Amino acid sequence: MKTRREGKMKGKKLLCTLFLAAALLLGGRAPAEAVDFKISGEWLVGFGAGTGELYSKYREPGHGPKTRTNTNDTFEANQRVRLQLDAVASESLSGTVGFEIGDQRWGMAEQGGALGADSTKVIKLKNAYIDWAVPATDLSFRMGIQGLALPNAAGGSAIMDADVAGIVASYKFTDAVSLTALWMRPVNDNFTGDYFDKTSDRAGYLDNMDLFAVSLPIALDGYEVTPWVMYGMLGRNSLRGLAEVNEAEPWETSDGILGLTVPGLTPGFNFAGATPLTTASTSKTYGSMFWAGLPIVISVLDPLNIEIDLNYGFVEEMGRFDIIKRGNEGDMVRGSTQRQGWLAKALVEYKLEWGVPGIFGWYASGDDGNVKNGSERLPSIAGAGNFTSFIGDGNLAWGSFDDSCDWAMTYSGTWGVGLQLRDLTFIEDLTHTFRVAYWGGTNSPSMVKYMESATSWRKGYGGDGPYLTTNDGLLEFNLVNQWQMYENLELNLELGYIVNMMDQDTWQKAGYYGGTGNGSFEKQDAWKAQLTFAYSF
Repeated sequence: MKTRREGKMKGKKLLCTLFLAAALLLGGRAPAEAVDFKISGEWLVGFGAGTGELYSKYREPGHGPKTRTNTNDTFEANQRVRLQLDAVASESLSGTVGFEIGDQRWGMAEQGGALGADSTKVIKLKNAYIDWAVPATDLSFRMGIQGLALPNAAGGSAIMDADVAGIVASYKFTDAVSLTALWMRPVNDNFTGDYFDKTSDRAGYLDNMDLFAVSLPIALDGYEVTPWVMYGMLGRNSLRGLAEVNEAEPWETSDGILGLTVPGLTPGFNFAGATPLTTASTSKTYGSMFWAGLPIVISVLDPLNIEIDLNYGFVEEMGRFDIIKRGNEGDMVRGSTQRQGWLAKALVEYKLEWGVPGIFGWYASGDDGNVKNGSERLPSIAGAGNFTSFIGDGNLAWGSFDDSCDWAMTYSGTWGVGLQLRDLTFIEDLTHTFRVAYWGGTNSPSMVKYMESATSWRKGYGGDGPYLTTNDGLLEFNLVNQWQMYENLELNLELGYIVNMMDQDTWQKAGYYGGTGNGSFEKQDAWKAQLTFAYSF
């Protein structure tokens, strides 16, 4: 049995090891006299209250007792530290390593926030890569674990914006035109071979996902256009290694097997009696994936700014599976794992002396009601929409409380329109941003009869956002206040509220346990209020 003293010693040894490694790097002058070491970082301390759940109680199919939805604390306090060390030999060669300490929920022993603060699980490697250029050329490379976002405009990337292992090559033709090519490996060697009865594949076999992308940034006077395409290879076992992550609730899996969920690659219908990710079998070794995008920024009419972003995506069918139709457990429908869809989003702003008023909106394709032809929603790897507070921006990309208050939105199956007043300034160093937005759904209401229960619509959190039909709607209000107290210290107060307009009659038709035992839920509005202190250097 490990004693408390032994636990402390283990934590101290880990920290000593990290600092010793940094000291060796800083002190190793003999082989690299010209190397310049730079340290940067960010401390976040936040306090928040709220709930991102859109219903307060639910009853499972079969007329069981009502259950509270969210048992998390309404109020929580968190902190996070990120430290980055850059070893710069020259403009043509450098290395970067980044560590993250946290998120640490105050009072939680596993995260090191409880009395004694001795956890060794809170120190994580965030980035580790090298940058180098081919001598006497304009060709440069970045290799390693790095933050990568596919080219985007107007509301962030709906397809991928995350840390991932890969290689990026960039070549500059002129000051206005360049070319970027990249290879990423988000998933590999996570399949243990013993999860499912429908495969005899050995552990680590056909479980890699590889992505290859090319973009052509063109920056002219007042115009920016970046056409891009990406092809992917999806091994038939690559998502099976992540099955436990994808099937659990998002707030239970934020650190998951890989710290990553990828529900955006599968139909994600939350089908009654079947989960495509785990039950579909196929003789294919690899499936094809494809995305294309066209972000456009027009600033030539300054102070008018216009941003447009168009996206398309396709993921090949990797097997079919049985789905139980509502009202009859013996009524089986054969569903497809194919997924393809599109998205258009835009932002128009006009800069004034006192602030920047603007209008934004998006429209994404939705499911047509026929599960036999798969899903018609845009597939994604790790989307990070940022039009509003609940759509992914997460207050400094970080939530200080209930994870359900920051939805990792891909916009799939939804449409929306909003107004915003950004960077309002009445007092020096104090700015405000106000938004109001309406969301609607583009998925067919007839899809509901295939859903597992009356609350299946909310299971998209952590990947696609809530599943909305054309009968559903949400009205969101945001107010973000930023006070630059010192050059390196910002105080951020964010308030958010969502009026719940989900159509309860539509979702009462979900569930397959007989004609009337389909479960039920009580709607509620979502809200959050959080105060964050951010020190960066």
